[in-house]
Amino acid sequence: MQNFEQIRAHAAASYTIKTNDPYLIGVELTLDQGARRQNIYLAEMQGEDERPYLRVSTSVAPITGLDARRALYFNWEQRVGYLAVSELDGVPYLQLCENRPYTSLTAAEIDRIVLEIGGLGDRMERTFSAGGDLF
Repeated sequence: MQNFEQIRAHAAASYTIKTNDPYLIGVELTLDQGARRQNIYLAEMQGEDERPYLRVSTSVAPITGLDARRALYFNWEQRVGYLAVSELDGVPYLQLCENRPYTSLTAAEIDRIVLEIGGLGDRMERTFSAGGDLF
C-alpha cells in the first residue's frame, strides 16, 4: 500500500464502513458468529521521520474506575499492539493501537492487523466491562 486511498479502497471492499473521513476510516468487525461487534479505526499519521504510518485502533473501555496497573500489566505482556488513552465525546477511553509504516503494508497485512486488534480489543473490552459490548 502506497497511500491512504489504497487502504481506503481495500477497507471498503473488505469490511462494513462506519466512518469515512479524510485520513480516517471506521470499520465494524462482527465477532463470535455475529454475537459481538467491534469498531476498528484506520488513520494515517506521520512519523518523526516524516514517513506515513497507518494507525489501527479500537476503543476498549472508559478509564473511569479502571485499574491502571491491570492495564499496564496487560500492555507489558502483549507482542502486538499497545495501550493508549484517547477522548471520545469528552470521556477518556483506553485504546488498543498498532502503528505500521506504509512501506510494510499489504492487503493481507492490513487484514491481519485489523482482525488481531479487533479480536484482542473485544477480549479486553469483555474483561474490563464485565462482558459488555460497547464498541
